[in-house]
Amino acid sequence: MTNSEEHKAPATKARVMYRAALARDAADQAEVFYHAVMQGAATHYTLDERCAWVQALPREASAWAVRQALYTTLVATCDGRCVGFLEMDVTDGRIETLYVWPSLAGRGIGTTLLVHAERMLLEQGVGRVEMEVSLVLYERLLRRGWESLGEQWVERSGESLKRYRLSKPLNAVET
Repeated sequence: MTNSEEHKAPATKARVMYRAALARDAADQAEVFYHAVMQGAATHYTLDERCAWVQALPREASAWAVRQALYTTLVATCDGRCVGFLEMDVTDGRIETLYVWPSLAGRGIGTTLLVHAERMLLEQGVGRVEMEVSLVLYERLLRRGWESLGEQWVERSGESLKRYRLSKPLNAVET
């Protein structure tokens, strides 16, 4: 997927488009991250844990623009605004982050971003993808064919946050 290439979601979600991130998406990425953690993870993590989590990355566009240079970043946009994003390290076959605006969670946006990422990784000859996920995504991804490689604890600003390391074999699908 190139920066200029946008893909429409199925007709039921015609306003959601998927493409490579642009510098102008960075401010929205910061907001998606912040709200996905503070609101979207509220049923899985305490307020102190979520505050520590969001402190790990600045709520500034410049920080997210730098991350776009470090990682291949895909975004989901709605009415021209980033409402979800995924960062991946293609060389290492890793998904670094996956966040969706909380009120849009559960509508397939994250799944579609993963499908695009998996296709890109396959095209680069990657046979297996890995990522660490929060409690928010863990059960959903297990149902979608991801395998658990075990529980982990990560420290953020003095708080210990539980997450899981997952892996998934990538297979080309014949159509």
